[in-house]
Amino acid sequence: MAQQQGLKEGIKTEEIEIKKRKKKSRLVLKKKLPSLLRPSCLKVFSAAESPAIDVGSAGQEAAARANPTHLVVMVNGLIGSADDWRFAAKQFMKKYPEDIIVLCSGCNNAIRTFHGIDVMGTRLADEVMSFVETRPGLRKISFVAHSLGGLVARYAIALLFNNNNNNNNNNNNNNKIAGLEPINFITFATPHLGCRSHKQLPIFRGVHMLEKFAYNISWIAGKTGNHLFLKDRKNGKLPLLLQMAHDTGDLQFLSALKSFKRHVAYSNYCFDFVVGRKTSSIQSQNELPKKKDFVKNDKYPHVVYEEKPNLIEDEFSENLIFEAKNTEEMEEVMIRGLNRIPWERVHVSFRKSRQKIFAHTTIQVKTYFLNSDGTDVIYHMLDHFVL
Repeated sequence: MAQQQGLKEGIKTEEIEIKKRKKKSRLVLKKKLPSLLRPSCLKVFSAAESPAIDVGSAGQEAAARANPTHLVVMVNGLIGSADDWRFAAKQFMKKYPEDIIVLCSGCNNAIRTFHGIDVMGTRLADEVMSFVETRPGLRKISFVAHSLGGLVARYAIALLFNNNNNNNNNNNNNNKIAGLEPINFITFATPHLGCRSHKQLPIFRGVHMLEKFAYNISWIAGKTGNHLFLKDRKNGKLPLLLQMAHDTGDLQFLSALKSFKRHVAYSNYCFDFVVGRKTSSIQSQNELPKKKDFVKNDKYPHVVYEEKPNLIEDEFSENLIFEAKNTEEMEEVMIRGLNRIPWERVHVSFRKSRQKIFAHTTIQVKTYFLNSDGTDVIYHMLDHFVL
């Protein structure tokens, strides 16, 4: 009897041990999963390495002798993936087969985009550094980002800038991003000012009750939702987007952005139900172009208005950032802070397009079948791209 009892206890103990080992294995796998996912998500486009990309006979000859020195990092938006930029990446390869290699970031895909701008920015910085280390021939770097990806890229470049510069070095000619010369920083429908202000989420048509409801349930998008709605003012710390309008502590957000030769903001004039015009073009309401100012463009039919870089002299004080309390004050401070850098602004309208209800993704041609009308916007970006 005692022997049977001991046997039962031994079996029970073994079952407990097996359960513990299984649980431990699941935890280890969960920790390793992000790094396991990364290689399968990341997309690299190079004319010399991707024969599936049709670059024409001249492009193939150029690609055969190519040793690209310019890295273009393309960043997806909320619940996106590396495939979101597939069309634009291929056009880059067709136009600049000898000069450019494209890295479509894959470290922040699907629900990982809910983890917060700071977490995603750190992942992106690590991904870029890992890639650059394998390409010693690279000399220049540019970023092209859609929607939330623009904020993630802004955070990442601050990390990459900080790792390669002395904090006391104000000479822009020597500034590097990931050890490379920064050239273009381009965003498409990016909520640079967040989504908290009036009409920054156009789907609610400016109805205050609905905007307040969105603010209250922003937790659905996790830490990212708190960042976008400026709800992360805790323990005396400013909201992250407010911090990103200037240099703060070890992260030189503004200096990193300023180090690029070009800064371009593409924004939708209408039918973008996700990101408003003010936040995507970094302008106040009275600065936005009116419909009567639009210019017909036969080459780029959906590009209706272009603004050249105009650096406005503004006696901006860092104290303004700490003094901003309500939504309007925070928005004004972010606009003034970010406009210490000259921006090219490109206003896009899909009003006459059959794909206008998809304007937020059509502007980047996320899926060619649904967003093909945005191809002229991509070509506009490529034609004005600085190598």
